[in-house]
Order: sequence, then C-alpha cells, then structure tokens
Amino acid sequence: MQTRTIGSGSFGLEVSALGLGCMGMTYAYGASDEAESLRTLARSLELGITFWDSSDSYGPFTNEELLARALPADRSSVIIASKFGQEFRDDGTRGINGRPEYIRKALEGSLQRLGTDYIDLYYQHRIDKSVPVEETWGELSLLVTEGKVRYLGLSEASSETIRRAHATHPVTALQTEWSLWTRDVETNGILATTRELGIGFVPYSPLGRGFLTGTITSPEDLSDDDGRRSWPRFQPDALTANMAIANSVKAVAEEIGASPAQVAIAWLLAQGSDIVPIPGARKVHHLEDNVGALDIELSAEQISRLDSAAPVGAAVGERYPAALMKSLDG
Repeated sequence: MQTRTIGSGSFGLEVSALGLGCMGMTYAYGASDEAESLRTLARSLELGITFWDSSDSYGPFTNEELLARALPADRSSVIIASKFGQEFRDDGTRGINGRPEYIRKALEGSLQRLGTDYIDLYYQHRIDKSVPVEETWGELSLLVTEGKVRYLGLSEASSETIRRAHATHPVTALQTEWSLWTRDVETNGILATTRELGIGFVPYSPLGRGFLTGTITSPEDLSDDDGRRSWPRFQPDALTANMAIANSVKAVAEEIGASPAQVAIAWLLAQGSDIVPIPGARKVHHLEDNVGALDIELSAEQISRLDSAAPVGAAVGERYPAALMKSLDG
C-alpha cells in the first residue's frame, strides 16, 4: 500500500495514501448492515487501508463502538482519527462546544467507546466561535503531552482559525470537504494556508457524497431515510443541473476503463502528495473499487478537462442545508 505523510516535521503522521471514511456505517445515509460494515473494515486492513476516520457525533457515539469491534489485536496497526466538538446534550439539544472541560469529557468518552487508551489523530470537528481557539488548543496540547492523543487536526476551519490554532500547537491535518463538486478550498485561501504551514489535507466526501459515482440521478435513487434527500444539491432541479459534472467524470472513466469513483479520487490524489482522501464505504465492493484509484494516473489533458468541466462554484446548491452551513467557520 502506498503511504503519504500529513503534517510536517515531528508532527508529521504517515498514513495509507487512502483512508476510510466510516460515518455512513452508522449515520446520515440511511440504514446500514453492521455485519457488512465489519467485513468492510476487515477488508480495508487486508488492502492496507489503515487510516480510519470516525467521530463521536456519528450515530451519535455508535460509530466509535463499531470501530472498536473491528480493531485488530495489534492496536498500533491502525491509525484512528476521531473528533469532538458537536455536543449532544442530555436534554436532546445539540450544539458546538470547544470549552476545555468539555474536551476532556468528550475524549474520555471516545477512548472508552473505542476501547483504547489513545487516539492517533484528534480533530476539532467544528469551531466554537464563543471560545477562543487558543483556549481549545491549549487544552488539546495538554492531552498530547499526557499521551491520550498523538496528533491534532481541525475540520472545516477558516484560514485565520488554522493559523491561530497552529501557533498554539502544531496542526497535523485539516479535514474539509473537497471534490470535483466542492472546490472552494482552492480559491478561498484554505489550501494555500495549509501548504504554507506544512499541514496535511484530508478531503472528506471526495465522491461528492456519492454523486460523482453517477449512481444518483434523482432523489428517488436515495432511500426514504437517507439524509441527502433534504439537502440542497440533491433536490431535483439541482441534481439535473449537476449531472453535467458527473457526466464529465463518467466520460473520462469510460476512456480509461475505470469507474467514475476511481477517477474522482484519482483527480484528488493528483492535486498533491499532502492530500489523503477518505472516501466513505460501507460495502466491501465499494471499498475495493475505491482502492483501485491508487493505480490510476490521469493525464494532464484529462485533469485539465475535469477542471474545466467542474470549475470552482460550478455545483448548483449549497453543500449543506442552511442550519449546517451556519455551523461552518469563516
């Protein structure tokens, strides 16, 4: 398995060149098959995909418990990434919390659910705008010193927040949405900031939440309990308009005898060696197909054609519903 390093210097972390996004195994995309999810996790290890991405909010909580059941006896053979910051309160409400006392509570819960005494990469899932990021990261730095966390990351953070956090404790990775239908990071300064500071980039939803695979052409292709049915880009008119992007990916895939998913991932991998996509997969055959992207080298002409077919801002519709858009930093 190819590997890549996210982060730099003593805060660089070597991981498999492709990670496994585990969210969909317990959250967001409708009912899933736990047995198949466990087979997918086991198969990922056989294929050398040893970088698993989770969060306490996926479920909530059940995703980490699932990963615990799949962990091999050699804990060190898997790089576990998890996240804190989306608080699910006892009264049923939900909010963003970056207070130091909450971080410790959240981490202890994650460690217990994962059945481990450390997390390799711990992300601040969303930025709490009511708490200075220096306070949050000061506490996270202590957790690194205590050995409960090895490396630190941010998710969906602005350039300013990235810089302030990094000045408090080195940021190893930024996890933010990036794909051929969500390319904002290329022009809003975020990608430039991570590269200036030597921070790795971990794109989530590299397949556009499944859209770039070409298998979603109408809301009816999604199950009734799939959260995407209510999201702006998956509404009928938006889907119809966005099909031009999916079709461009499909055209390149047909040329080279690959799947659209493989082309979409290969495009991201070609953007730089500091990039480690984490496509989600909850079925073995989807995982195996995704891994095939590592064997694809797109030509400069094919990359240029994809760039032209899906420029920044080409996708119709916001990438999140309005309430979730408000939770993003920046």
